[in-house]
Amino acid sequence: MLNEPPTDQETLRPLPRIFSRAAVIAAHPDDTEYSFGATVSRLVSEGTRVTCIVCTDGSQGGEDPDLPAAQLTDTRYEEQRAAAKHLGVDEVVFLGFRDGSLTSDIALRRALTREIRRHRPELVLTHQPLRSLIFPIGASHPDHLAVGEAALSAVYPDARNPRAFPELLGEGLQPHVVDEVWVPGHEHTDLLVDVGTHAQRKVEAILCHRSQFAASADPAADVAWVVDRMRSNGTAAGCTHAEAFKRIVTGSHAAPGPQVARP
Repeated sequence: MLNEPPTDQETLRPLPRIFSRAAVIAAHPDDTEYSFGATVSRLVSEGTRVTCIVCTDGSQGGEDPDLPAAQLTDTRYEEQRAAAKHLGVDEVVFLGFRDGSLTSDIALRRALTREIRRHRPELVLTHQPLRSLIFPIGASHPDHLAVGEAALSAVYPDARNPRAFPELLGEGLQPHVVDEVWVPGHEHTDLLVDVGTHAQRKVEAILCHRSQFAASADPAADVAWVVDRMRSNGTAAGCTHAEAFKRIVTGSHAAPGPQVARP
């Protein structure tokens, strides 16, 4: 856990811009917290309305092969709601695709396009669609890769194209242009978000997923690497704690090229 006490007086390095609405598109319950938790907490604290969209039912996130899948899904959904509430997220959407079986297919793209048009975010945070050969292999879970690719496809071209999934027009869901997508930076980082004491809230939100620490003697010790990574990112950004992203500006064909956040 962190030693720094939270404070409402904390001054953080500014974000690239202000967002009124954002959506997190995650593969599993707990992915939001591990990948984006501190940034989500910061966005909410600065007035952004954040929606969390979880693609799978989380039914493979357990060590007991005899536990009914539906029971595990119910537990993980409740844990996700609790974690989201801790970060200040108002709404969690569960798409219910089978855990461990995602592909970037039309069904997933349609479902994500529907949610993007419904919530109309300016910013989407989602998984990197590329396998990392540097970071631990868990970062490149096949479901993560599928969601990253499907989410980017839903952002462009599907959500903005009135001819994509015309049945959505019949549901009253008009095209929508997402301005930016942020994915975990891994080896492609060009945006470091100063999260300050929101790092503590991230850790607390991760620990809301109690089922994932059922066999642990010390869950806080198990996630110490999360704090270490935020501190390392903070050192690079010139602050105490930061989360690392690849920033993709999608709202314009004239978007700027690669940018590296500097202190």
